[in-house]
Amino acid sequence: MKNITSVFLISSLAITTACTTMKNTENTSTEITVPADMANNPFMKKSSLQYQAPEFDKIKDEHFKPAFEYGIKVQLAELDQIANNTDSPTFENTILALENSGEVLKRAQIVFYNLTGSNTNPELQKIEEEYAPIFAGLSDKIYLNEKLFSRIKAIKKDNLGSEEKRVLDLYTINFEIAGANLSPENKVKVKKVNEELATLSTQFSNKLLDARKNGALLITDVKELDGLSADEIAAAATDAKEAGKEGYLLALQNTTQQPLLQNLKNRATREKLFKASWYRAEKGNADDTRSILEREAKLRMDKAHLMGKKSFAEWKLQDQMAKTPENAMNLLAQLATPAVATAKRESDEIQKLIDQQKGGFTVEPWDWNFYAEQVRKEKYDLDENQIKPYFEVKTVLEKGVFYAAEKFYGITFKERNDLPVYHPDVVAYEVFDRDGKSLAIYYLDFYTRNNKNGGAWMSNFVEQSHLLGQKPVIVNVFNYQKPAEGKPSLISYDDVTTMFHEFGHTLHGLFADQKYLSISGTNVPRDFVEFPSQINEFFALEPSVLKNYALHYQTKQPMPQALVDKIKKAGTFNQGYSTTELVSAATIDMNWHSVTDASQFKPTLEFEKGVLAKYGFNLKEVPPRYHSPYFAHIWGGGYSAGYYAYMWSDMLNSDAWDWITTHGGMTRENGDRFRKYILSVGNSMDLNEAFKNFTGRNPDLKPLLKDKGFIK
Repeated sequence: MKNITSVFLISSLAITTACTTMKNTENTSTEITVPADMANNPFMKKSSLQYQAPEFDKIKDEHFKPAFEYGIKVQLAELDQIANNTDSPTFENTILALENSGEVLKRAQIVFYNLTGSNTNPELQKIEEEYAPIFAGLSDKIYLNEKLFSRIKAIKKDNLGSEEKRVLDLYTINFEIAGANLSPENKVKVKKVNEELATLSTQFSNKLLDARKNGALLITDVKELDGLSADEIAAAATDAKEAGKEGYLLALQNTTQQPLLQNLKNRATREKLFKASWYRAEKGNADDTRSILEREAKLRMDKAHLMGKKSFAEWKLQDQMAKTPENAMNLLAQLATPAVATAKRESDEIQKLIDQQKGGFTVEPWDWNFYAEQVRKEKYDLDENQIKPYFEVKTVLEKGVFYAAEKFYGITFKERNDLPVYHPDVVAYEVFDRDGKSLAIYYLDFYTRNNKNGGAWMSNFVEQSHLLGQKPVIVNVFNYQKPAEGKPSLISYDDVTTMFHEFGHTLHGLFADQKYLSISGTNVPRDFVEFPSQINEFFALEPSVLKNYALHYQTKQPMPQALVDKIKKAGTFNQGYSTTELVSAATIDMNWHSVTDASQFKPTLEFEKGVLAKYGFNLKEVPPRYHSPYFAHIWGGGYSAGYYAYMWSDMLNSDAWDWITTHGGMTRENGDRFRKYILSVGNSMDLNEAFKNFTGRNPDLKPLLKDKGFIK
């Protein structure tokens, strides 16, 4: 996923040049004093590293609060100058001035929020909770500022370039969506709601991190781990030792289902692991998230009502490609019907296998992956353990992900060992464009840690801007299981596609070609941002690419064609299950945020159960990918009323890939075209039009239904 933070400065108002002397309405100067102890704070000036890459060797936890405090003072002084400027409003003295405000603050925030996601600690968590409402308040001081909004509305579009017009339009829309047209009384109410929501979101994330860490399953008898490889057992032993425990610790990943479930032969262990995942954040202890999310849902509805909308979803989707909750739910419904029907047939196959083996039980969620893997072996003669030896992490990256990017787009990569990193596991590369010129710096953080959020994501440390002469500095974060010392890092095919997926986000950032930061690269609607990432997954199975990276870690021999054929034939296997778990999660999200009256809310578990029943998700063995209490995307991230975006983007990517395959496939001509019309446009134009420019048509759902095997 693209990591979307709650900080307005990172996702909306891009910041560049700070001033320490501001003018007030009387045209006298106001000096912002730099504290003496800030002299050595690394956020006070641009990094001296290439492309302003963060100086992680200098950045300490104690640097953040002073940088935040000073940066806020400077930003407020800059805002005061812009709002009270006595000159007639122009793009330069209003919009560009906003874009060019708050350099110190943004530098500190963008590093801080990457660290709190990938390498946090109690001190950073404390700072995060403290400043969440403060940053929300700062956002409101911009978007609810009547003088600023009046200046924006007064700017004439005559003689503005296309990018300038687009930026002006988006600023106007963003101010209106934030409540700039509200009465003074309602602005005060919205500010209070925003501050509380920011605090709650941070608290949710921190509680969930603890719930994930504390919910890990401790096994004392190695016999209970029958089915796991020796390396997996060794890694579990290492995790237990690092946690100060004896035995084997099975850490939880972000999702409902856990990867180890497909190999664990002991049914009791599977059940314990599944339940450790499912119940992690609803135990009635300090890690319980339910009261927080229920309050968030209520406050979001209240905010929507203040904005004149029936529901939070209606308010949230007005600037997205889908436009309305009805359009989003219509897409989900079109996927849900064939997905559930297919999942039911898959369940019958699994139950048939259990009965043949005289299991004596009905399939449960913790059984699905274990027996689905056996069904896959039976139907396609495909064993995940046969595949893993061909997928070593760094080989997949350099000979797969990088190789595909070189063939399709002409870019190349060089590992950089001279750049400081925030954790020893992090690696860095320099990226070179098709003309050989340096394009960007790219970091990767592969392995799971108990101080890292679950899942995988992409973030910018520096965003591209022609105006500022900035090139991208990007990071991809994963949660692969770290191997035991001296062992290879072998990953599943699903992990392989995750790497291609996140690199698709990276490509979106690498190829940004905008003048202004606020419309650069991945600063696009959520139901478009997953499109470049999901389409990049298709390259994982492109014959020339797969042949180059699917190499046995010991023999270095390529994967046998017979095994490749099995992977391809199994491409639609379990799609009923995987689509149902995604669509059901998106439906839960949309329903939490489509409530129009407080009386419609119920306690968390009751509310979720009712939604699943209402929309026909009645297969108990197919739980949603995310259960409400640990649905980080919507309660702690930027995907509230937006999880449908993965399916919307999936529709775009299947249709676009259909166009590519019917026009020659993996050619440089097609790569250059996709870069020109999709990856390089940022948010500089209507993205529905951008899609039509590439394919020549509006998006069609049929290619996605075919890719999933739901229709022929």
